[in-house]
Amino acid sequence: MSRPRIVIVGAGFAGYRTARTLSRLTRHQADITVLNPTDYFLYLPLLPQVAAGILEPRRVSVSLSGMLPHVRLVLGEADGIDLDGRTVHYTGPEGEEGTLPYDRLVLAAGSVNKLLPVPGVAEHAHGFRGLPEALYLRDHVTRQVELAAATDDRAECAARCTFVVVGAGYTGTEVAAHGAMYTDAQVRRHPMRTGMRPRWMLLDVAPRVMPEMDERLSRTAERVLRQRGVDVRMGTSVKEATHDGVVLTDGTTVGTRTLVWCVGVRPDPLVESLGLPMERGRLLVDPHLQVPGRPELFACGDVAAVPDLDRPGQYTPMTAQHAWRHGKVCAHNVVASLGRGKRRAYRHRDLGFVVDLGGAKAAADPLGLPMSGVAAGAVTRGYHLAAMPGNRVRVAADWLLDAVLPRQAVQLGLVRSWSVPLESSSPEVARVPGRPGRPGTDAGRAGEPAKAPPGGEAAEKRPGGEPAEGRPGGEPAKNQPGGEPAKSQQAGESAKNQSAREPAKNQPGGEPAKSQPGGEPAKNQPRGGDAKKGPSGSPRASGRPRRAVEAAGPRPARGGSAKPGKTSRGTGAGAAGKRPTASPGPSRSTGPPTEPGPEPPAHQPPPGPDIAPGPVRRTDGRAEEGDS
Repeated sequence: MSRPRIVIVGAGFAGYRTARTLSRLTRHQADITVLNPTDYFLYLPLLPQVAAGILEPRRVSVSLSGMLPHVRLVLGEADGIDLDGRTVHYTGPEGEEGTLPYDRLVLAAGSVNKLLPVPGVAEHAHGFRGLPEALYLRDHVTRQVELAAATDDRAECAARCTFVVVGAGYTGTEVAAHGAMYTDAQVRRHPMRTGMRPRWMLLDVAPRVMPEMDERLSRTAERVLRQRGVDVRMGTSVKEATHDGVVLTDGTTVGTRTLVWCVGVRPDPLVESLGLPMERGRLLVDPHLQVPGRPELFACGDVAAVPDLDRPGQYTPMTAQHAWRHGKVCAHNVVASLGRGKRRAYRHRDLGFVVDLGGAKAAADPLGLPMSGVAAGAVTRGYHLAAMPGNRVRVAADWLLDAVLPRQAVQLGLVRSWSVPLESSSPEVARVPGRPGRPGTDAGRAGEPAKAPPGGEAAEKRPGGEPAEGRPGGEPAKNQPGGEPAKSQQAGESAKNQSAREPAKNQPGGEPAKSQPGGEPAKNQPRGGDAKKGPSGSPRASGRPRRAVEAAGPRPARGGSAKPGKTSRGTGAGAAGKRPTASPGPSRSTGPPTEPGPEPPAHQPPPGPDIAPGPVRRTDGRAEEGDS
């Protein structure tokens, strides 16, 4: 008899616990496969401490292969499930595609950022759901304080020193509390010329901080925040976001370069494609975490609407505490479906919550007992050490070092602003050129970086005033093989000078494309805006696999390129792979649009998706400078 094949999609709290328990219960008599975009389990509750420089990133990431030695790990993102054929289709980190057959499937894909229809938020805000976002925020905050300390302009200093956090839940409260301590420590060592101090704002439409917790704990958390100078505004949110600031719902305009979006999360959109009964974006399951009518399909964690047996008619909330315990019960029921043991119904009462406010301050209610101060801080850190599946000694060592040594306030520049778009469907993975995303999503399709902001704002200006000069070697070309940067773009050169539809530097009469016989690579290859769109200008169908698009053959080049030898003065939106369109945001165009360039000659074959336009031959017999 063949060994049963069990596939687990996702390795968060629910997926990791399911895999670990299954490995123990099956005693190596089943083939267990975990499909996950990363090779680590991320302990999300400690992510704010990574952004504040208390913990190093590897402290909160636990190796899956090290902790699950008898489980097969497949790196990739699931982008389709054939329920009748019992296969999972996925796309790997380098664009490779594959399928995983299964006898039992556990969906534990987790959640993604929740984006509300607020103008400018998708372009100017960043979420806080993964390591790339935490690393970006740490670098960004450090950069803003350093730039503010170096300027004599009070208005610019005030904007760079203002940090706005939207969402006063657990994550937003911890980000504001730890962030205020981090920036205050920076300013103590390097005072600002204007005499200002960093300002943190915490906004939420709720009537109080952390409404999910006991009211006494909410008051404790708010008191700690106000003591640290955090401007807590309840009943207020963001009405509009721009590059230079935000407009609040009370009509106030706040100048800022930092907008952190911690409003909430929504279930991973993968489950919406299954066509099964849903409950507010979550897959409906029975108390045994099994999908009705699909005995081979289980779901747990944030993607599953699990009935709360202690509160009839309600579902368990989307918390790490429930997801962790979902995984254990799900593993037992998967094994029971294979004929071993009995099924279990999920029933769990909340054990309380803990919120780390930095230093020795915390708010906690273990087993319903409200606590604050040093005692709550000890309980909070003890709980985290007990709940982490690994790295406990390293985490404790980092806490000890942080208590006796000053933090290192340096920006590494490892994650750029366009790598962590708010609308990303997979926040645990930073977007890089050449990396395909999940079909059907806006961000990350076929390696697409962050979308160009509306109003033609180029990628060189992100919400924190992050210039493009931080990208070594220039802005990466989206359709260059392997994401290689454009050859002629110098290090430190702003992407603003890159034309939205600029052809190769010496075109016409320039260097031939690399793919042409005997040719040289094009020097200023467009950054993906032309190659990604078809002849009609419409975007590539999101559900079409990347290989199928590339195999479909070359596409004709679009017109509208700048004249040879001239620098385009357009908006630069094409540098981010998107045609500039009218929008509520401010336009950053510095001049009139460029004149359309010449159309390719009839004898020239149309370029493919990853090929620069070919050479145009001269008719006067003379070679122009740069011809090979």
